[in-house]
Amino acid sequence: MFSKILIANRGEIACRIERTAHRLGVRSVAVYSDADANALHVRLADEAVHIGPSAARDSYLRGSVIIEAAVRAGADAIHPGYGFLSENDQFAQQCAQAGVVFIGPPAAAIRAMGSKSAAKALMQQTGVPLVPGYHGEEQSPALLQQHADRIGYPVLIKASAGGGGKGMRRVDRCADFPAALASCQREAAAGFGDARVLIEKYLLRPRHIEIQVFADTQGNGVYLFERDCSVQRRHQKVIEEAPAPGMDPQRRAQMGTAALAAAKAVGYVGAGTVEFIVEPGGNFYFMEMNTRLQVEHPVTEMITGQDLVEWQLRVAAGEALPLRQEQLTLQGSAIEARVYAEDPDRGFLPATGRVHYLRTPALSDFVRIDAGVAQGDVISPYYDPMIAKLIVWGETRAAARARMVQALGEFQILGVANNVQFLSRLMATRAFVGADLDTTLIEREHAQLFPAQSIAPDSAIAAAALGVLRLQRLLAGRGLGAAVWRSGQAWRLNAQSDQRLRFQSKDVEKIVFARDVAGGYELRLGETVVLAPLPSRADTGVRLTIDGQVLKADVVIQGERCDVFIHGEHHVIERIDPLAHVGELAVAEGGIRALMPGRVVALLVQPGARVVKGEPLLILEAMKMEHTTCAPTDGVCEAFNVAVGDQVSEGSELVQFISEPTKTGC
Repeated sequence: MFSKILIANRGEIACRIERTAHRLGVRSVAVYSDADANALHVRLADEAVHIGPSAARDSYLRGSVIIEAAVRAGADAIHPGYGFLSENDQFAQQCAQAGVVFIGPPAAAIRAMGSKSAAKALMQQTGVPLVPGYHGEEQSPALLQQHADRIGYPVLIKASAGGGGKGMRRVDRCADFPAALASCQREAAAGFGDARVLIEKYLLRPRHIEIQVFADTQGNGVYLFERDCSVQRRHQKVIEEAPAPGMDPQRRAQMGTAALAAAKAVGYVGAGTVEFIVEPGGNFYFMEMNTRLQVEHPVTEMITGQDLVEWQLRVAAGEALPLRQEQLTLQGSAIEARVYAEDPDRGFLPATGRVHYLRTPALSDFVRIDAGVAQGDVISPYYDPMIAKLIVWGETRAAARARMVQALGEFQILGVANNVQFLSRLMATRAFVGADLDTTLIEREHAQLFPAQSIAPDSAIAAAALGVLRLQRLLAGRGLGAAVWRSGQAWRLNAQSDQRLRFQSKDVEKIVFARDVAGGYELRLGETVVLAPLPSRADTGVRLTIDGQVLKADVVIQGERCDVFIHGEHHVIERIDPLAHVGELAVAEGGIRALMPGRVVALLVQPGARVVKGEPLLILEAMKMEHTTCAPTDGVCEAFNVAVGDQVSEGSELVQFISEPTKTGC
């Protein structure tokens, strides 16, 4: 076994690898950019080395700098994690040349599977079925368009060297193909250094099922069952589970055998994942092989009881696989939810900012959290916006889903937009409950997943009131005498008092009358009466009783804003203070502003051009994905305030835009 390894990655995967290394007595060396100087993975490592500026291309993608850091730190091996350099055959080769073990497959295997086109050609030779498409080397836009027309729409454009949904677009019409192709090629070049793409028939309502494979240097290979990764948004996975619902032993063996054949065909060593697209009737087609550990590997660990990072270290150190195929067993069901800093109601736009409040469910044998962010950390615009992975296990799929619902209800994040509430709603959809899974699930369940915003219930308003009362009491102190004069609470000499608190939820005002009673408060909201014990602690928890039902809630107060977590839901409630100064928020007119921080990659119209509503104006690159800014109305794009290559912050005015009234005819 190695004595020291360098982890050429960041965030939750670096933290995950560090935990296994620590358990095995292997020292870990972290690498970090300027933006990650105080990141969690740096704090958890035994050592850390600075490798450059914040942008990934200037730090985490600089293979020579990382290898130099490993040699200087005396590391025996480099673990690439996933993403960044994990599937870079040149980096793997450079590690070998420097005498540092690359904890992954041989460079030749990465090279063979690194090109989706070449991999598909290889799979065709081995007899694994492929989706109809074009995987050739000729990349002229005209030829690619011809093949898309031949295959028939809808088609899927995919970066040949890519993954994670980057450089991927669904195209439904011939007219849309050129713009989609150009965007995919830009994303592919920026994200993977390779602009080549392939074209495939877009299958309707397919499932995305992948097989975890492992091989050692002694010729042994196994598959550790399958994962269903069908629930996706923007071609990126949101929920993963193992085993795949409805998978029978015969089909599992067929897919596992095919996956192992793919690995053996390239002389594979280490952990890898063979991904298949599966039609409703059960036919499966090879998609790609990821020559690395996957984000979703924890669900496989939960159902097999194996530590796949430990397996990686042992195989890279020359040991045989810990178990043979017949020794592997599958127990129960596991589900993983990816918690992201993103806004589902705004098209899942990535979010940035400081996580100033973070409370997670308690860890157990059934609940696991792989996180790369802690309270107080900053989500920057430079990297993937994942906050954590929440993984649960149950004896059955239904039990695992119930545990996931409960755990998501206990996951509380403030400071950045996040998808926790979206994930909770997703778990409750009829399709997910009934295991009616495919890559269109989110679109099919749109009404339930994106409901109209509703007014906070009385229980949440009452919890907010209790939070305010507790804060008043804490600020006043517990003494007698002068404390009563600075308490800010209603108080009368020799008389009972009511305090009137005003709150607002979704533009609806709610009034709460609070009265001191023995041991606590009595709150009245219209006809609703709430009893609550006297808050005695400085944490966020409150208890309240409504109609004999005892409820628990967490309340976080910042200024006039009250964030209430209750019933597994999050409500933002504003306290109305009649004595507070009310200012006007200045909103600039005539401009289009950036919805997120990013880099300008293309200006699509000329200054002074007349445009129609929805016409693309410019493209921003943020979190390694492209986002198109369109005209909000018919109008004139008077001028751009930015140039290609500019880095802009959220709220920056991008375009000087003059709206024109929409013309109507008769």
